[in-house]
Amino acid sequence: MMNSIQKYDFSHYSESQCATLEALLSRYSAWPLTVPGPSEQELNLAIDIALRAPDHGHLKPWRFVVIQGDARQALADVFEQAAHQRGADDDVPRMRSKALAAPVIIALGVHITPARKVPAQEQAFAVAAAAMNILNALQAMGYSGFWGTGPNAYDVNVQKALGFADDEQLIGFLYAGTPKEPKKHVERPDPGAFIRIWTGG
Repeated sequence: MMNSIQKYDFSHYSESQCATLEALLSRYSAWPLTVPGPSEQELNLAIDIALRAPDHGHLKPWRFVVIQGDARQALADVFEQAAHQRGADDDVPRMRSKALAAPVIIALGVHITPARKVPAQEQAFAVAAAAMNILNALQAMGYSGFWGTGPNAYDVNVQKALGFADDEQLIGFLYAGTPKEPKKHVERPDPGAFIRIWTGG
């Protein structure tokens, strides 16, 4: 079966454009992730790319908290305590493992600005777009990323432990690193199944 890259004609693009498109077409969410993870410079580059996301009203709603190294053990403790507080004692081992599932974890937060013209959900959309930019940047650098949510992403105790303010909201965790298994091709559905051409009728 022809994969997503083979079915397109890239002949009119430059070599660098082809490499970018191929990286985007081959992205998938690998789990779990291991070392090596992105360096400080690479993380800064990924965040810089994230800030190119659409931002209605120029509100700059992005808030990113980077957890790596020994801080992941501290995050595991936070996840464990939060699970106990939720009454999910049986889920503690799984919650702890999530904090150690990648060498770098980025907590994704949105700073909500009360703005009549920009609803809160649109501000969250800007953070989601930024997160996708990070995932694509990681892919282009040769790493992989995984965006996870679950109970920790919506737990006020986790949010407070990570230093998010009352006008900020934690919406997920982006895991970054190298896949434990070799990168694979994931067959995607036909794009035509999700497109309609509206003619005004």
